Amino acid sequence: MSPSIASFRSGPPEVTLVQAFARPLDNAVATARTCYSAKGIITQEEVGGDALPDEKRAVRLERRDALAKDLYAAGHHTTFQHAHFQFTLDRVSRQFVWSFLHSHPFYNSEQVSQRYVEVKAGTTIVPELGGGEAQRIYEEAVAALHRNYHDLRALLTPVAEAEYYKRFPARAKDPARWAGEIQKKAQEVARYALPVGTYCYLYHTVSALTLMRYHRLADQYDAPVEQRQVIQAMVDAVLAHDPQIAVLLEEPISLEETLEYQIFQRNPGLRSPAMGEEARREFDAGLDGLVSRLVGHKPENEELLAASVREVLGLPTAALSDDDAIALVMDPASNKALSGSLNVTTLSKLSRAMVHPSYTFRKKLSHTADSQDQRHRATPASRPCLQAYLTPEPDYVTPALVPLDERVERRYQESMNRSWEAIARLRALGVSDEFAAYLLPNAVSIRFTESADLLSLRHKCAMRLCLNAQEEIWRAARDESEQVRAVNPRIGAFFLPPCGPRLRAGVKPFCPEGKRYCGVPAWKIPMREIQRTL
Repeated sequence: MSPSIASFRSGPPEVTLVQAFARPLDNAVATARTCYSAKGIITQEEVGGDALPDEKRAVRLERRDALAKDLYAAGHHTTFQHAHFQFTLDRVSRQFVWSFLHSHPFYNSEQVSQRYVEVKAGTTIVPELGGGEAQRIYEEAVAALHRNYHDLRALLTPVAEAEYYKRFPARAKDPARWAGEIQKKAQEVARYALPVGTYCYLYHTVSALTLMRYHRLADQYDAPVEQRQVIQAMVDAVLAHDPQIAVLLEEPISLEETLEYQIFQRNPGLRSPAMGEEARREFDAGLDGLVSRLVGHKPENEELLAASVREVLGLPTAALSDDDAIALVMDPASNKALSGSLNVTTLSKLSRAMVHPSYTFRKKLSHTADSQDQRHRATPASRPCLQAYLTPEPDYVTPALVPLDERVERRYQESMNRSWEAIARLRALGVSDEFAAYLLPNAVSIRFTESADLLSLRHKCAMRLCLNAQEEIWRAARDESEQVRAVNPRIGAFFLPPCGPRLRAGVKPFCPEGKRYCGVPAWKIPMREIQRTL
């Protein structure tokens, strides 16, 4: 399908370039020439020949373009990372953001949260399906899923209220004050029923290099039509700002040329429901009842860490034992870099010793929880393409609050079934999987493998072991920290919620969340003993 606004009945994405380097191409070439400059810094004005007569300036610009192309072709791409572009994006789907914008490490986003902001009706992407039965099925399903969301939001409120006052019994004396907080807890769970095609809006900042990569590979699974539209709008906005960037843009790789597409085209049997069901059953059995299961780690992580600490200090084993070396770098009582709000561990010489131990986990999260998990860009994962999670039968995650009330659980299951029934009917009518997948609920199961070095994993767990973190991600972080503790006890002893390092470092208050304090003194309770529904 060729990209066009007509692909979406709900209209095109809204893309605005709000901040940009004034002269991104001149800047890139100036940085490159500075590397070999005997006279000092080369300015972008020199590169552009600003002070030269027109004829000489044309020659200078020709040289600039030639050098830029040469740098690009040779793979010397750091020069194109200096210039950045900040966009606002609106009317883009959560599916697109999860599958494309946030599926790599080189970006920054601030995105509206469904946990804290109520989702209104009429805020879901609607493909152009010809206006017939398929169109009706899709639009009726969207309306039904949004009704389910609002119904669940109402049904969950008394359930969330009861659990909230179990955690904060004193607050029950002033219910009006905490009603909004409780509503957000209900809303956080109700959002699992929303389709992944629900719109979001966000600020998104990338370098010139990342934008070029977007342009090259926008036409891939899982939402190629939407991806092409958004990325083309971003590129068009940048070209309007500086047309010279066009000299570096390669032709996009077509969907048909991508490896994933070709695998399924060459082997159509791989897309059979039976094949997918077997793969999911195999994966789930391997989790052994966990959200996140440790499946690989370096056999001598602790010894490696200790040796690396000694190397930084230039000490022999006799001067610093393994136990002391590990504690020196991992205990916030000695390593103050671990207890502050600003994560400076990548700049600390001793803290960087933690990049050598590593761990690999297999995990299963909902689409909405994984959308948060993937924001930890230093713990990369191999996430599935569409065929792996667009299943014939309902396959979803249920938050802990849902089973506490029969009416809620029944309504939740009905909503999940409604999604998959509509998807099945659309696929039977020949609607593309790409468009049908927009009806998948946020609750849809995402299975993947994730790896991290100790430095990044420790930071991630410190953030997500906080009871203010999303419940699913908290469970995954607890699984991960407990398994690290089992295989590497000297390292795992320092996997703590954010209040833990502050306690050990003597920083008060122990909880860094202020008025958002979770209500549980997690700094003095073993993590495995904490039970959580909110």
